[in-house]
Amino acid sequence: MADKRPVKIGAPEDEHQLYQDLAQEFGTPLLVYDESVVEQHYRALCDALPAVRMYYAVKALPQEQVIRTIDSLGGGFDVASGGETDLLLKLKVFGRRTIHTHPVKKDEEIRTALRYGVTTFVIDNVYELEKFVSYRSRVGLILRVSFRSPGAIVDLSRKFGCNLSEVPSIVARAGELGIHIKGLSFHVGSQCADASKHVESIEKCSELMLQLNAENDRLMNVLDIGGGFPADYDRRGVVIDTFCAPIREALGKLPAEWDIIAEPGRYLVAAAVTSITSVVGRSVRDGVNWYYLDDGAYGSYSGQIYDHACYPLQVLKEGPLHRSILAGPTCDSIDVVAEDILLPELTAGDLVIGHEMGAYTAATRTRFNSLPDARFLDLASRRIVD
Repeated sequence: MADKRPVKIGAPEDEHQLYQDLAQEFGTPLLVYDESVVEQHYRALCDALPAVRMYYAVKALPQEQVIRTIDSLGGGFDVASGGETDLLLKLKVFGRRTIHTHPVKKDEEIRTALRYGVTTFVIDNVYELEKFVSYRSRVGLILRVSFRSPGAIVDLSRKFGCNLSEVPSIVARAGELGIHIKGLSFHVGSQCADASKHVESIEKCSELMLQLNAENDRLMNVLDIGGGFPADYDRRGVVIDTFCAPIREALGKLPAEWDIIAEPGRYLVAAAVTSITSVVGRSVRDGVNWYYLDDGAYGSYSGQIYDHACYPLQVLKEGPLHRSILAGPTCDSIDVVAEDILLPELTAGDLVIGHEMGAYTAATRTRFNSLPDARFLDLASRRIVD
């Protein structure tokens, strides 16, 4: 079956020269980071949701240069492990500007986060709630609710989140234990086609929060709307203000004193990273051209397996098009980047460019076959930074 991803043939002269120069100077494979794209997307999302405080989901791309960019913009950080808090500590990010959103944690993980300065944690069940009894004077908890989203590419409510019907009993148990649940959260899934599930979740969570506030002394005033803001993998153009308009309208109906937060990841970093990889070999098998690259599904293209992403591709060479397959460098047959696409005839040394490759690429790559990682290049400084 033919691959439906966008494939661009050729490039303007200045773009062509840039890719060639970077490959010649630094070698391949490369992941090229453009911080100006993160700045642009961060500001666009803040403009689209002006009442929302943004906490970058570090798991999307836990790279120092990205953290520095978000930090310079005044953004907060969503962490989910001790390794991520260690990264922020190393970069001197203030712990109070972070939230810990993994609903299931070891006690050691909680203590590590507390030492760093995290005070807000997410849970989704009574068993996790009870882990915080010893720390109840130091934390405020957010209770994650499940909203299944068939329209999302990655369903993030299958593994985590309680049912709405469970919320009152968990809140009541928290009260008995002297633990403050300060709000609700949800994550409708990754790479959403539209914002309808966000709106539904906002409406149902806010209705329940208002109900519980009327019945309890300790009020809930935090609503975490998660992520799900899409990257432009199909190259049709994502207008984030249009996507967020229904969310903005729904949030406008909430009490003004509530604290609304979000956990964007993919939208902020996907477009900021471009992959440059080289053809290292070729063959013709059953009439189809196979091109073997120095990066693949076990490396920077790992998101095609773990994240269900389909990255737009580009080759710089032009000419008659032939049925082709792009394969990665490992010995495993699953290591295929693109199947049955139309490409000009390529030779060893030709470059293949992957776009929208910032989110869940470098973050999920492996070291299978002991192959080296693609190096991370900061475009502004022309410096390898990993």
